[in-house]
Amino acid sequence: MKFRVLPIAGILCLAALAAISLPAGRPAPKYPNASYTLHDESRPKPRIVTPGDFSQNAKAPSDAVVLFDGKDASKWLNNRNQPAAWRVDRDGGYIESGRNLGGIHTREKFADFQLHLEFATPEKPQGNSQERGNSGILFNGMYEVQILDNFDNPTYADGTCGALYGQTPPLVNACRPPGTWQTYDIIFESPRWNEAGELQKKAAVTVLLNGVLLHLHKEFLAPTDGIGPTAYNTVGVYKPHAPEVSIELQDHANPVRFRNIWVRAIGEYDKP
Repeated sequence: MKFRVLPIAGILCLAALAAISLPAGRPAPKYPNASYTLHDESRPKPRIVTPGDFSQNAKAPSDAVVLFDGKDASKWLNNRNQPAAWRVDRDGGYIESGRNLGGIHTREKFADFQLHLEFATPEKPQGNSQERGNSGILFNGMYEVQILDNFDNPTYADGTCGALYGQTPPLVNACRPPGTWQTYDIIFESPRWNEAGELQKKAAVTVLLNGVLLHLHKEFLAPTDGIGPTAYNTVGVYKPHAPEVSIELQDHANPVRFRNIWVRAIGEYDKP
């Protein structure tokens, strides 16, 4: 689930909002042209698929930019654009969220890229639904692919691990058991606007979790939003921005480990 960058008091306020249901008497928000409301419990949950072995500890391609090599977090900043303060375990080769330090984002920005990362939720899970191994991958702080421990842990469909949060559930639930390393391979295609500021192309992703396809060139209906004040008013408004976007790892106060993070440009075909 996504929170916007706010002062500490605002973060605490949003944390409280995230823990409660929608206000009594107010209709659940809905994205334009969507069939379901936000976090609709009646929406069918993705079927479960047991993944095979896939790409764990895969070496980065020669043309990739390595964002985290297990020892050095210098390519990441916190929400105040200061050096990231997440705990780095050099022996284990991972960086870990979960101390209420806020999300971290890349110093560099990228347009139209392939992203690989590996994550692990706690071996001894605590809580249920969205309070268990919750994190996320955000692009430009606006478009989120959910991270959640959904192994034997049902939640609302559009909050399942791999969902385009609050919008589109994954085709399947391909989660591994808690405590085991899992792989994300994501192709992110940036949105585009013309000179008049008119949207020409929405943001889209292709997503594989543990080698299992979750989304194939699936468009974001709009920037991601969650259970915060803006969700009750306007949900789903694209606002122009440059095609180059930052990559953010969310801190949702749940300990989640990350390793082997790299990114590479998609590139272009030659002309026939």
